[in-house]
Amino acid sequence: MRRNTVTFTRRSFLGAAAAGALATPMLGVATRRGYAQVKPVRIGYIADYFGTSLTAIATDQNLWAKHGLEPDLKVFTNGPIQIQALGAGSLDFGYVGPGALWLPAMGKAKLVAINALGLSDRVIAQKGINSVADLKGKKVGVPEGTSGDMLLRLGLAKAGMSISDIEVVKMDPSTVVAAFASKQIDGAGIWYPLVGIIRKTVPDLVEVAKSDEFYPENSFPSAFVARNEVITDDIDMAGKFVATMKEANDYRAADVPRSVEITAKFLGVPIEPLQVESENGKFLTSEELAAASKDGTVAGWLKGLNDQFVAFGKMQDPLDPEDYYLADLYAGN
Repeated sequence: MRRNTVTFTRRSFLGAAAAGALATPMLGVATRRGYAQVKPVRIGYIADYFGTSLTAIATDQNLWAKHGLEPDLKVFTNGPIQIQALGAGSLDFGYVGPGALWLPAMGKAKLVAINALGLSDRVIAQKGINSVADLKGKKVGVPEGTSGDMLLRLGLAKAGMSISDIEVVKMDPSTVVAAFASKQIDGAGIWYPLVGIIRKTVPDLVEVAKSDEFYPENSFPSAFVARNEVITDDIDMAGKFVATMKEANDYRAADVPRSVEITAKFLGVPIEPLQVESENGKFLTSEELAAASKDGTVAGWLKGLNDQFVAFGKMQDPLDPEDYYLADLYAGN
């Protein structure tokens, strides 16, 4: 989940693995047989379980053509550069984690569907550090602007502390893994499956804060976003995309283990890290997400994120969630 720098990534260890293994998946003419009036569409994803699973399912189950789309799928390392691509007109839809949702809140894109709620973030510490309070004055690595950063700040606040009470070391996720393993830092705001990778080298690490401690008051939704012009100029395409994501979402919710297998095959990576990642998320059905869109629950999640972004100094005067989340499109599709 993220800064506006191309080196920033929510789960870059898979991105690196997948980038070399993946040729951009395309659905060609054969996919369109039996379907009329398919629309070409450019879609971004991130090469991890949360960032790929619905795209992988839609491809595996041929849902794109079913809903009248012919996708050009493009892999990215993080959400902000996808939103940059949306703004440049080179992408129609993209996937972003919670750390990039300040960009739609600033009018850079429209949010069209919630993907999942992430419960994978942790504040971890070296052996002997048994609480967030024990991190006072110590070096803590964190990918700035991610949900790991958010959890760190929430944990500090719960302990009656602020970010100024620790020595923050800003680093990308892969560097956090290496720095913690080599004991160059005392703690980190990071997430699974990276925590699992670190634990293999540092088995006695301590989890001093977990994202589920703050749920549901503070939720970390990942989501799909659309280029603003798609919404104004081709709402039909947006409807087809949302319908595809909803059907893929229900497939995943009904059989998460199968979705892990499909995603691993799509990415060409081992199942194990994706399985660990899948165990740290909350997956709602499209019916549940539609209801949450109608009753203001999703807006509450987004408002909570906005408040955190403002508190972090990330932005001022964010849009109201109803101005950038197309709840009616999702609920009515």
